[in-house]
Amino acid sequence: MLTLQTIKADPNFVINRLAVKGFDGSKVINDILDIDARRRRLQQRCDNDAAELKKLAASIGALMKEGKKEEAEAVKSKVAEIKENTKKLQDELEESENEMRDLLLTVPNLPNADVPEGKCAEDNVVVKTGGKMPELGPDALPHWDLAKKYNLIDFELGVKVTGAGFPFYIGKGARLQRALIQFFLDSAWNAGYTEVEPPFVVNAASGYGTGQLPDKEGQMYHVCVDDLYLIPTAEVPVTNMYRDVIIPGNELPKKNCAYSPCWRREAGSYGKDVRGLNRLHQFDKVEIVRIEKPEDSYAALEDMKSHVENLLNTLGLPWRILRLCGGDMSFTSAITYDFEVWSAAQQRWLEVSSVSNFETYQANRLKCRYRDEDKKIKLCHTLNGSALALPRIVASLLEDNQTDKGIVIPECLRKYTGFDIID
Repeated sequence: MLTLQTIKADPNFVINRLAVKGFDGSKVINDILDIDARRRRLQQRCDNDAAELKKLAASIGALMKEGKKEEAEAVKSKVAEIKENTKKLQDELEESENEMRDLLLTVPNLPNADVPEGKCAEDNVVVKTGGKMPELGPDALPHWDLAKKYNLIDFELGVKVTGAGFPFYIGKGARLQRALIQFFLDSAWNAGYTEVEPPFVVNAASGYGTGQLPDKEGQMYHVCVDDLYLIPTAEVPVTNMYRDVIIPGNELPKKNCAYSPCWRREAGSYGKDVRGLNRLHQFDKVEIVRIEKPEDSYAALEDMKSHVENLLNTLGLPWRILRLCGGDMSFTSAITYDFEVWSAAQQRWLEVSSVSNFETYQANRLKCRYRDEDKKIKLCHTLNGSALALPRIVASLLEDNQTDKGIVIPECLRKYTGFDIID
């Protein structure tokens, strides 16, 4: 969440930047400032009472020594009265602080100055393209037909066992999944990321820490009996490793990668654009997460983008990078770059990665801090990115590499799959 200091420093700036995300912050920002003013008044009264109690306590001892018992008893009564009043003030202060936090949780992160204005995906800006477009004939099949033809993925069986959006991967389809996961993990390891295997369910505190709660509560699978959530991305448990942690500055950056299945309800998703692997309720992904000093985070963001770009080049897929406009960004992000690959049979771009810098927004929720060279404690910057999400990568690999002899496996995956063609 935004720090109170950021809001107080220039409320109009905050309101204007929130407008880039399509968020009208006028009322909530003014409410936050009003609550802060009330909170400071209450705190001052509590401090005054504490100072008065200290004086009265000293006077009681002096009066008792002088044998002025009745006067001492009168002061004791005054002390009891002030303590009762202080208790009420402290309750009001706690209520104000809770009200303040609840309001801060409803305010999105401020978009970086480089974020373009816009309301939807059509307003995103293409900043880079790469890879060679495949040349397929008129008989090219979409991946859902290829999956059926080569017995790679069984969507109907998934519907029978669980429901729509939970496919079975079969035979070479399952091996291709595992090959991609291992390739992505090995690539992250070689790039200096420490691999972790996190829990795949998290508590509510973790969801609040990274901003999935309360913003995306309706998109998460909730295990009500235990009050736990199936993770929508490994970002959540991995970033929460550093919740309530003060990291020595010389130990930054922290670079972690993790494979996990991911669960998203995707409520309201339907139509041809979500057919096959285009949108699932359960899917596999490798995530990269970084904890950085503020002055290093944008260089880290560029490094993460280069890492994802290299993965796509090695897979031989045509790709493009979009800088998301304010209206298409997540609640928590300060800046996001989406990577898309070309689906030759569908003739459309498919998102396969988002790489984001959250600046101090998540860190403030998490209380993820570091101690600098002067022993001062400061908020970290957090970043994460998909490296990569599998479903649409698989869709593009199948479609873009289909031939009359079968589907050709990229060279980088063959040592993991054990075969070079699906026939």
